[in-house]
Amino acid sequence: MKRLIIASNNEHKMQELESILRDINVDLKVVPLRELDNVPEIIEDGQTFEENATKKVTTIAKIAPNDYILADDSGLTIDALNGEPGVYSARYAGDHDDDANIEKVFSKMGDTTNRAAHFHSVIVLLSPNRQRLVTSGTIDGVITTQRHGDNGFGYDPIFWVPQFNRTFAELTASEKNAVSHRGLALQSLGKQLPQWLAEN
Repeated sequence: MKRLIIASNNEHKMQELESILRDINVDLKVVPLRELDNVPEIIEDGQTFEENATKKVTTIAKIAPNDYILADDSGLTIDALNGEPGVYSARYAGDHDDDANIEKVFSKMGDTTNRAAHFHSVIVLLSPNRQRLVTSGTIDGVITTQRHGDNGFGYDPIFWVPQFNRTFAELTASEKNAVSHRGLALQSLGKQLPQWLAEN
């Protein structure tokens, strides 16, 4: 069976991707990045989510040239903050620290009434013959004024989803996967994947 390497060390993201890929039922053996040896550092210095996802797959392709490689880059954009944190979402407060990132959002937003926000995900799948399949997903929501819920990770406790009247952190994994930015990008990938795999 051909291998699909997930180019991420983020355990939460890995679990989400694996769960959604199982639902798509692809005939590929999913391999987490941690199972590879001599993984080079991935420098995420792109200006867009797609650039960063592409950097991930092309970096890993150097050590796994015969495998399919999938990477996601995602983030939160907030209207009142002119699209911040954007591609800097994971390290908005400096380090990869969810609590500090959330506090920075609260601090910068203050009592702003325009709390519209959007989660974006771009997925890039690279084949052994170096063809790319790119999909994306976006969900609109609202930044809360305090945290709600214990599920999820990142900004989930402060991202309120109107259709559920709850934050991402208050949803079950299956509820979140059905509507999340990453879930939507993977659903789009799933629709295109069988034919793309046949050609690549």
